[in-house]
Amino acid sequence: MSDSVFLAEGEQFRPTEHARGPWDPHALHGGAPAALLTAAFERSQPGAELRIARLAFEFLRPIPFAPLSLSTRVVRPGRRVQELAGELSSGDQLVCRASALRVQEVPAGLPAAPADEAMPGPDAGTPVRFALDGSTADSFASSAMEMRWLDDPWALGPARVWMRLRHPLLAGEALTPLARLAATADFGNGVSAALSFDEYLFINADLTIHLQRQPRGEWIGLDARTLLHAGGSGLAESVLHDVEGTVGRAFQTLVVQAR
Repeated sequence: MSDSVFLAEGEQFRPTEHARGPWDPHALHGGAPAALLTAAFERSQPGAELRIARLAFEFLRPIPFAPLSLSTRVVRPGRRVQELAGELSSGDQLVCRASALRVQEVPAGLPAAPADEAMPGPDAGTPVRFALDGSTADSFASSAMEMRWLDDPWALGPARVWMRLRHPLLAGEALTPLARLAATADFGNGVSAALSFDEYLFINADLTIHLQRQPRGEWIGLDARTLLHAGGSGLAESVLHDVEGTVGRAFQTLVVQAR
């Protein structure tokens, strides 16, 4: 088996078992394509000197376990604000639409904002091989991601956990902290599950990430909770950390239904 999450084949990316998701054995975990698109946004020129402040991913349908084509373009050029758009397709079918907002960095010397409560570090967590369905098969959650839990991984409700990718997205390419963060942010609804996986689906239809600053290092921490409103919609909200403190927040709109 490959040690990477995707294999580059010409202009396409073929997922490996490390990209598989929990909801459908023929579909990917959303964190895998989110990280792939984020890495492409980071490489996009001109404008890479600007800071990515927002990432958004719309999962238009389950991302199939099949070769994917990726494209990015500059929608809004500028010296202070720039908007990028990205797409993932499987054959002729568009499966994920993404955007990134890059802005001029905040000047040095401004008053610091009040800090969120820090999470205990990864060393304080308990290593757990985690999968929502309890499977021991390789997947993005169980084999691609190393997890250190600060709370009980099997209890329903809010949860705190540290994660880092064990494998590169693509063979021979180093992972950036921002790609690691995008991969981790899509776990909010899973780690803070408010409903039993055996009885309910709570699939996220999107993922939006707002950044206070650029992440640093390998470990990304989630302090996540799921909010459900009968007759309304479901929302998973995660405060994102690295070992130096809060980095930003992630939001996922949830599709909830009984199995």
